[in-house]
Amino acid sequence: MDKPVLSRLASLDVLRGLTIALMILVNTSGDGKHTYALLEHAAWNGLTIADVVFPCFLFMVGISVAISLTGRLKRGVTHGAILLQAARRSAVLFVLGLAVNSFPFFDLHTLRIFGVLQRIAICSFIATVLFLRARPRTIFVLTAGILVGYWALLRWTPVPGVGVAFMDTHNNLPAWVDRHLLPVNHLYSAGYYDPEGLLSTFPSIATSLLGLLAGMWIVRHGRSYLTAKRLGAAGATCLLAGLLWSLWFPLNKRLWTSSFVLLNAGLDMLMLGLLLWQIDLRGKAKRLLYPALVFGTNPLAAYIFSEFLAAGLSSFHVPGSRLNLQQWIYQPLAAHISNPYMASLVYAVLFVGVCFVPVAVLYRRKIYLRL
Repeated sequence: MDKPVLSRLASLDVLRGLTIALMILVNTSGDGKHTYALLEHAAWNGLTIADVVFPCFLFMVGISVAISLTGRLKRGVTHGAILLQAARRSAVLFVLGLAVNSFPFFDLHTLRIFGVLQRIAICSFIATVLFLRARPRTIFVLTAGILVGYWALLRWTPVPGVGVAFMDTHNNLPAWVDRHLLPVNHLYSAGYYDPEGLLSTFPSIATSLLGLLAGMWIVRHGRSYLTAKRLGAAGATCLLAGLLWSLWFPLNKRLWTSSFVLLNAGLDMLMLGLLLWQIDLRGKAKRLLYPALVFGTNPLAAYIFSEFLAAGLSSFHVPGSRLNLQQWIYQPLAAHISNPYMASLVYAVLFVGVCFVPVAVLYRRKIYLRL
């Protein structure tokens, strides 16, 4: 007899919600000059709380692909129909990413081509193709090959006109590729590089493939204490492997190094295993984590709303003042909180609260934005 299709995992929704809330928090500091170091991305090598957000999203993309496509295949949906829908979804996500990057002025001359949603679109589509076409062992070997190959490429490939520039802040190979294959006006840092650029997309795909493998394991073994324990064991192994590899290939979000991939995948597995044990198996903490559950069921709506709101507040000025709307709102808050770092954090927390309101309305009306 076939196993029943795995129903929705509350633990995965909660982890997704915690991640989107943290992403909004670190993206909307009240004062960029006074932000706690842990809430800022590492300047180069290293790892902060801000650096674990995006990898967690890509990891969960892989898990979601495994769970959702298993259900669709059980219902008799063909591979061709799934691939067509995945291609359309990825295309829409990519266009939405362009809209987020260009809002509110939509200047095509400086439009950034790559970004968060664009990378999610690419990783999601590739994870879908591999789920349908490859066995878990093949996916594992491919993931390992990407991670080892990326390290070897950066470690020994000479950059034209420079030589081997392993981990150099400006002349590293991914930055060189971005500068020479993409229009410089369309990079995140014009004339320099893009943190979601071409070459670093490959190890980010490996992040989603590790999530895909975890999702396939969860689908195969279902909700059980054994699943939670195995996720914890695999997470600890990846975490230790990432820390060990970082001695030779430092943790670096901007380059999306292989050690960065493994360490973050380890953290994600450990967190998911813990939430699976506490929420799906023991039924604990669900009420306490209700806000995270709300965010996690509508992550795309929450992210796009937060990005448009933040861009609008920082782009438009108060009439008769030099202050933009964000500064105008933040100024009285900073005047009443003497510690500028705390004032900046309070603003970010309040911003997360504002973003929660429309998502909560959608949740109560059982409206879930899907592509």
